[in-house]
Amino acid sequence: MTDLLRVAKLAGVSRATAARAFSSPELVREETRLKVFAASDALGFRPNLIARQLRTQSSRTLGVLLPSLSNPVFAEQLQAMEVAAQQRGYGLLIATSDYQPQREADIVENMLRQRVDGLVLTVADADSSQVLANLQREDVPVVLVHNAPQKITLPSVCVDNRQAMRQATGHLLGLGHRHIGMIAGPILQSDRALQRYQGYCDAMNAAGLTPAAVLEMPSHTRSDLQTLQPALQGHQAMTALLCTNDLLAISVIGELLRAGYRVPQQISIIGFDGIDLGRLVYPSLSSVVQPLQNMGTQAIAHLLALIAGQRPDPVAPLPVQLRLGESIAPPPVLPLP
Repeated sequence: MTDLLRVAKLAGVSRATAARAFSSPELVREETRLKVFAASDALGFRPNLIARQLRTQSSRTLGVLLPSLSNPVFAEQLQAMEVAAQQRGYGLLIATSDYQPQREADIVENMLRQRVDGLVLTVADADSSQVLANLQREDVPVVLVHNAPQKITLPSVCVDNRQAMRQATGHLLGLGHRHIGMIAGPILQSDRALQRYQGYCDAMNAAGLTPAAVLEMPSHTRSDLQTLQPALQGHQAMTALLCTNDLLAISVIGELLRAGYRVPQQISIIGFDGIDLGRLVYPSLSSVVQPLQNMGTQAIAHLLALIAGQRPDPVAPLPVQLRLGESIAPPPVLPLP
């Protein structure tokens, strides 16, 4: 193992500049930084991060809490966050909660014990989260992603879930659908799902129609045909279904096709998130597209500004768009009696 002075000499810089390239790379010109890193690689030098943390009282690590990584919506966001953090010389400490409040509390406590410099969190329900209430008494910057709390004041990077689902429902109404339902996972586990259901209700009420109760599935990303089938029978049978995320919508389409239903000829389906997988399946999924990479990048930028002692402007809800696919069509024409 060689020391930092040899790295500095090989790179043609001072020892202080070499040290700064590791501790605060954003403060060093890219050309100089690359020379230092190349010299470090050539000499097999590894900076002592623990010693740096003790000296600077900064771990250069950000804690990231997500509900799950099995849903691509969070994985795509995380990838953008990792790139943005690395560009500023930070690493990520990542954990998942499976929408369980107690796991959220345990994970955040562990991250605080590891002295992360800041937290990026997506919790199950922000306004009822004891974790967020407790964090307001801590001296650690926090940014939420996807959550848009009404009762707790914390910076948030998100979309307007209610308005987005209102627009998606409006598109189905414009196609002529009147029997429209909404499918969600355990509805009380996710404030985003509740907001999306409120948007669906807004659109139905505005059209003079009665919103249906949520078709609640046991999982956020997997449908259950037995739960779904009663809504597809009788003279009030649904001709269109909105799903609170794309994986759930893809699962619904699969269940319907296996049961002999035709999508979209009999039933139209719209998802929410805009994951790439939705464009690859058949029929391709119509979906409300969230700017996932932008959400991740903005979350890191806002958090690093807070860590630097700045007061960045609040992030306005990011725009969404409805991506039309093969999974929606006008409602079937009923034969004359």
